[in-house]
Amino acid sequence: MTSFRIAAGELRRLTAGTLPKLAMAALVLVPLLYASFYLYANYDPYSRLSKLPAAIVDSDTGAQGRDAGREVTGEVVRSGTFGWHEVSAADADRGVRDSKYSFAITIPPDFSAALLSSGNFTPQQATIRLTTNDANNYLSHTIANQVAEQIRGTIAEKVGAEAANRFLMGFSTIYGKTQDAANGAARLADGAGRLQSGQAQLADGASRLATGSTQLASGLGTLKNSTAALPGQTRQLADGAAEVSAGNAQVAAQGAAIASASTDLQSTLNNADTQVAQRLRAGGATEDQVQQVLSVLHDLRSPVDQANTKIQTASGQLNQLADGSRQVAAGASALAASAPQLTNGIAQASDGANSLSSGAAQLDSGEKTALDGTNQLSAGANQLRDGLNEGLKQIPNPDDPQRAATADTIADPVTVDSAGLASAGTYGAGLAPFFIALATWIGAFVLFLLLRPLSARALAAGVAPLRVAIGGWLAAAVLGIAQVLVLFGAVTWLVGIHVAHPLAAIGFAILASLTFTAIVHALNAMFGAVGKFLGLVLLVLQLVSAGGTFPWQTLPDALYPLHLVLPMGYVVDGLRHLFYTGASPQSLLDIGVLCGWLAAALAVSALAARRQRVWTVSKLNPELAL
Repeated sequence: MTSFRIAAGELRRLTAGTLPKLAMAALVLVPLLYASFYLYANYDPYSRLSKLPAAIVDSDTGAQGRDAGREVTGEVVRSGTFGWHEVSAADADRGVRDSKYSFAITIPPDFSAALLSSGNFTPQQATIRLTTNDANNYLSHTIANQVAEQIRGTIAEKVGAEAANRFLMGFSTIYGKTQDAANGAARLADGAGRLQSGQAQLADGASRLATGSTQLASGLGTLKNSTAALPGQTRQLADGAAEVSAGNAQVAAQGAAIASASTDLQSTLNNADTQVAQRLRAGGATEDQVQQVLSVLHDLRSPVDQANTKIQTASGQLNQLADGSRQVAAGASALAASAPQLTNGIAQASDGANSLSSGAAQLDSGEKTALDGTNQLSAGANQLRDGLNEGLKQIPNPDDPQRAATADTIADPVTVDSAGLASAGTYGAGLAPFFIALATWIGAFVLFLLLRPLSARALAAGVAPLRVAIGGWLAAAVLGIAQVLVLFGAVTWLVGIHVAHPLAAIGFAILASLTFTAIVHALNAMFGAVGKFLGLVLLVLQLVSAGGTFPWQTLPDALYPLHLVLPMGYVVDGLRHLFYTGASPQSLLDIGVLCGWLAAALAVSALAARRQRVWTVSKLNPELAL
């Protein structure tokens, strides 16, 4: 009797009637009912969070003309992430307590004031209050914490962007003012340059003024010394001029008397000519004779006439000389009268020139000092201009797009670039490897509620223990394969979970089913009714140690050995790779462990078959039967 005949006989026994056939079908569908319905119910719960009722309370009173609470409330409600209800604080508290709302978010009255407090250098953190009730659902508490953190991050990013924008706007203002200062410094430098040039000219003029005023003072001093005796000399001149004027007046008077006597002589001579002509005519002289006599007389008096002319001319010149002498005397007198004032003026001018020379020297010294100061001013103005221009290059001056982009980056400086090597896609797909492994174990467990682990007929016939063990296991293996095929069909076609490598995943799941059926078969074959209990215990141990939900590294240290030894953790790991990415070196380890458990289980079953070839009292009359 071969192992296959033993398995076929066991399967015929289970399909002999209608109820056994229905029971067989039920055994095949148990993993389907367990895994597929659970995965269907939890396929993508996050896409239905909008059905989860949540309350939001806006108590913000606003500040500085802004109502940040209203802005946040509006954005949260419009997001549609949850079934948001904007209610009062009392209704929110009562709703969370009575399970009307899963959680509540409250924005306090001072929310806007706290957000804007940094601008007044009175920083205060804004607070958002989260109210949860684990009596509603523990995961809703976790989700609410994530939502509150997301809202906090969004608000922080928004407020940070606004603060950074104001900060950068301040840079633009500083840039503009510094640019104005740089332009003013440039104009100051130009003016200082012109002032420097003018000051140099002024200093040069002051130097020339000092030299000229010194020369002037020296000349006026010489003039003062030279004119000191001028009043006495002009007085002597005036006195002499007066005496000359008096002498010239006497000479002019004598000349006038002589001229008058000469004039009289001419008149006398003229009368004499007339009398001579009359007497000659009276004496009987002819007219020719008269004219000849008159001609002779005329010739005789010619020297007298010439002398008269000279006398008259000399008399006129003497009169002019007398007049000129009088004028000279008057001018000399006036000069003598004004000479003291002139000398006093020259003395005062000399003293003023000395003062001017001293002041010009001081002015020259002051202008040289002023020129040095002007040079320093010009150099300082140039340094100020150059420094402001250089500093201007260091001051950021972003335009509106640059300022907005920079503010956003400052507010949210880090972004996460996810590079997933594999993605489950949905919550249900993420749990699928664990629940398929769990359903496969449960399916193997329920099979032996109907199947007999070892054929009593084969044992009685003396069939080799290994054949009996394999024959008892093969019937369960065939049904386990059917369970896996039905389960995968429902999970992939009905639930819609995508499998990256379906054929390899089905093959690996079949290996897992063969291993699990072999383990449960060995427990039942070796321990009987107690083996069923041990199968449940082993199921519980694998539930807590397989790492199906949280990473197995988060388990308590005491459970680490269970994860490393028991097979379900390796089934979950292998299915994850085949569901999301593909086979890996770790998959070879998973297959090796399952094959090891399969061989060990068959060896235990063979040992149990060998032991059960001997009938004992406890076998004939067991203390416990299930």
